[in-house]
Amino acid sequence: MKSEPLLSVVIPAYNEARGIGTFHEELLVPHLTQATNGSYEILYINDGSSDDSLQILTDIAASDTRIKLISLSRNFGKEIATSAGIKYATGKAVIIMDSDGQHPPELISDFITKWREGAQVIVGVRGSNQNEGAIKNWGQRCSTVCSTV
Repeated sequence: MKSEPLLSVVIPAYNEARGIGTFHEELLVPHLTQATNGSYEILYINDGSSDDSLQILTDIAASDTRIKLISLSRNFGKEIATSAGIKYATGKAVIIMDSDGQHPPELISDFITKWREGAQVIVGVRGSNQNEGAIKNWGQRCSTVCSTV
């Protein structure tokens, strides 16, 4: 009987063919392996991509039994894709990441440390967004305040 993984990483993807392979091989996997001693699963959710994302994700999933692929019949949006991934996650903890590399995989070990210390929910908040517009800056400030409550 196979034990459940320590960590499930849920990654919705929409038209990410240009960078998903690099994200997976160079960024995600090394950090996951180190942080979990190899006890992880990755759930990629193809959100109805119209580029080669599905084929690339199919190839990635075929290379490792810890990688699962869910492919939605059309583009439903990031929230639905994320929900689908969470539904099928089997890990003791779940991390949700963007497939375009905006969420730094090097923080995975920090999240796991906080979880092992007893945190039920950990939210990563961007510390700087100098080149963003006024509305996005306001939203970041709001999420910083709201996530610390």
